[in-house]
Amino acid sequence: MTLRPYQRDCVSAVNEGWKDFTKQLLVVPTGGGKTIIFAKLAKHVLPKRTLILAHRDELVRQAVDKIDQATGMWATVEKGKKHANRDAAIVVGSVQTMVNRLDEWDRDHFSLIVADEAHHAISDSWQTVLTHFDANVLGVTATPDRGDKKNLGQYFENVAHEVHLRDLIGDGYLSPIKIKAVPIELDISNVASVAGDYHVGQLAASITPYLRACAEAIREHAAGRKTLVFLPLVSTSEEFARIAQSLGLKAEHVCGTSVDRRRILKNFGRGDTHLLSNAMLLTEGYDCPTIDCVCVLRPTKSRALFAQMVGRGTRIAEGKDNLMVLDFLWQHERHDLVRPANLIAESREVADIMTKESFAGGDELVDLFELEGNAKEQREASLRRAIAENRKRKTKLMDAMEFSLGLHDVSLAEYEPTMGWEMKAITEGQVKILKQYGIDTDTVMSRGHASAMIDKIITRSRIGMATPKQMFWLRRLNYPNPEQATLEDAKRFLTKQWGVKK
Repeated sequence: MTLRPYQRDCVSAVNEGWKDFTKQLLVVPTGGGKTIIFAKLAKHVLPKRTLILAHRDELVRQAVDKIDQATGMWATVEKGKKHANRDAAIVVGSVQTMVNRLDEWDRDHFSLIVADEAHHAISDSWQTVLTHFDANVLGVTATPDRGDKKNLGQYFENVAHEVHLRDLIGDGYLSPIKIKAVPIELDISNVASVAGDYHVGQLAASITPYLRACAEAIREHAAGRKTLVFLPLVSTSEEFARIAQSLGLKAEHVCGTSVDRRRILKNFGRGDTHLLSNAMLLTEGYDCPTIDCVCVLRPTKSRALFAQMVGRGTRIAEGKDNLMVLDFLWQHERHDLVRPANLIAESREVADIMTKESFAGGDELVDLFELEGNAKEQREASLRRAIAENRKRKTKLMDAMEFSLGLHDVSLAEYEPTMGWEMKAITEGQVKILKQYGIDTDTVMSRGHASAMIDKIITRSRIGMATPKQMFWLRRLNYPNPEQATLEDAKRFLTKQWGVKK
């Protein structure tokens, strides 16, 4: 199987990262083919062995199938009554099984361990397995935000590579995402938190009075679409399906104990039913590319979980124009509820602007990336006002935030370290490079920030764009769009202005 360009980049970045780190993280959005990527990485370590850890039966089976498709290698399974061949190059193991059989495995049996759905990796059971082996560890997860990365940074040392959802959509690998703001107010302000997320029992109680209104909204806004609905509890999902049926919708509920589960999924897949409700059963390992509407009635604080739910509908399919995500007007007191905007926004501030704008748009279906573009412009304007005073300083060096905003890179302007090494002090080597390019190093926050700045500068240098020092003078001399000037454009302009090359 031929890798896509971004998948090749992932493989290269991970292999390069092993030179400095033994525990790396790879970020790939749902539908981006992460199993194919780590299958290729497993092939690279041959003749040494690889263990792929998963926590659900669907993920175990999916890994075995896709490893065969990608590499022609057959993985054996360590799960329940199944015992893997100890000579196998690749073992796919259930965490629940492995944690009880560690005494059967030598510490050096594997050279590489892949933690599939790595946002689970810092839990006790996963850590028991991971720390048992003397092996490199690669965690693979979908679009975690800064908070998720910081949590994962307790164990992982480096983000080897991150594939962005916007790039996969822009390149046609995933479906465009449209947001439909539904002005139904669902009050969850009194729902308590348990283990970092909302208490599902209290969520169910708070949401139940609104189920009919939500079902009516689906009938109104998602007519003709294949809709997947997530709810807090099995009982809530059952009730929602009954309400949807009473409104004339072809709806069914599915759960882990459904005796006719395969029939239900098959009917939904081929379009015999138009709405399928579940309570967290289908968040991982379920692929139905023709889903073109997702309704999250299970609010969460976890961006990884939210991304998994929405990700069930991001795959492309013939005749599918886009994925519509219904977004309700959640009333909550805490500033940590994940919304559709959080799928791509790299800061809470941008996400908040996007959410506000989506509801201000009335009854329109809004493109997620158009929302982001408008929100970034607003956030950038706010940040520009914040650095206005810095321009009054008598310095010939460019402020790091001013450089970032000059490139319209809000995430770099608001850089926040997540991995441990990123939080360390800037190095002498980084100081030397940044000063050489005209950056005021007093405005660079950390080693990770300096690394990101240098990467950006070098990338621009390779394609012949103006240096930060040139951009500094171009902006002060009112050159239009300094960030778009080439190195030669800047030299000619500054020579004409000053008679010297800056």
